[in-house]
Amino acid sequence: MMMQSKRAGWWLLRKAKAKLSLNTDRNLSSSQHLILDNPNLNQVLVEGNGFSRMAILNRPSALNALNTNMAATLHKLYRSWEEDPDIGFVMLKGSGRAFAAGGDIVALYHLINKGNLEACKEFFRTAYSFMYLIGTYLKPHVALLNGITMGGGAGISIPGTFRVATDKTIFATPEVLIGFHPDAAASFYLSHLPGQLGEYLALTGEKLNGVEMVACGLATHYSSSARLPLIEEQLGKLVTDDPSVIETTLEQYGEIVHLDSSSVLQRIEVLDKCFCHDTVEEIVDAMENAASETNDAWCISTLNKLKEASPLSLKVALRSIREGRFQTLDQCLLREYRMTLQAIHRQISGDFCEV
Repeated sequence: MMMQSKRAGWWLLRKAKAKLSLNTDRNLSSSQHLILDNPNLNQVLVEGNGFSRMAILNRPSALNALNTNMAATLHKLYRSWEEDPDIGFVMLKGSGRAFAAGGDIVALYHLINKGNLEACKEFFRTAYSFMYLIGTYLKPHVALLNGITMGGGAGISIPGTFRVATDKTIFATPEVLIGFHPDAAASFYLSHLPGQLGEYLALTGEKLNGVEMVACGLATHYSSSARLPLIEEQLGKLVTDDPSVIETTLEQYGEIVHLDSSSVLQRIEVLDKCFCHDTVEEIVDAMENAASETNDAWCISTLNKLKEASPLSLKVALRSIREGRFQTLDQCLLREYRMTLQAIHRQISGDFCEV
């Protein structure tokens, strides 16, 4: 019952935020004009007929890391499906052992070192534009998060209607560990998590499993990975554009989750106490005090993660999450884009470009 209540709260929040943004221009990127005969089209596959479509991220050797071509292709497909009255809802999954591990950081690194900043900017514009489309999509959206779901992978799924986590799901926003900031809509969805959990995840880059994602609201449903083919089959039989019908199917074939006693969500009280402070320095001091007083392994581990991260990234991430708590999805993405431009231009620090 508790999980259902949290799930309902997250659904209402997402719908409310989407309504706030529906009148905003959804074309944050100029890449929608790219046609689908791109030679890299096989990086996004399409399945389905009847009343639904399934987009499949298909770069398994790169853990389905997103590039400009993939984001532009997805954007064009999704816009065409949204306008097609014969398509009721859309699904998204990844091939191999990942949903999507984020943006293609290796490619971005090489572009920055070659001085090709325009290509970097185009990637972020295109990716963020697609994330905004997901968050304001006019048809139900189901993301199957079976595997690694980090950074941009979370950005193209969490703003959507339904997110199905599994026993193979690994979620994280590890950007501070590479001298960057939690982007791809992270300042929006992390800032709306219970208590100070968003600050904790943003500042430590810590991982959550599928059960924890459902428990805190990042995912809406849970299934063992072995049952996903059955869920896909049942969803494919639906002739509907009604999210309540889709949710009934997901509930019928999903599973109830139970948090492990070692989960960080079982430590939410001490987490809130330490991460509620106004500055990074105060948060670190609070964790140091907690670690020295209790000699608790989790406190010590959390403290070490804070000390391993880029000091500037920690400050930027904390402010970003705090500002995101009072902003809509489009406002968060636009702010994150400006912050990203500063990072790739090394206007304040070269941490991201040097990692």
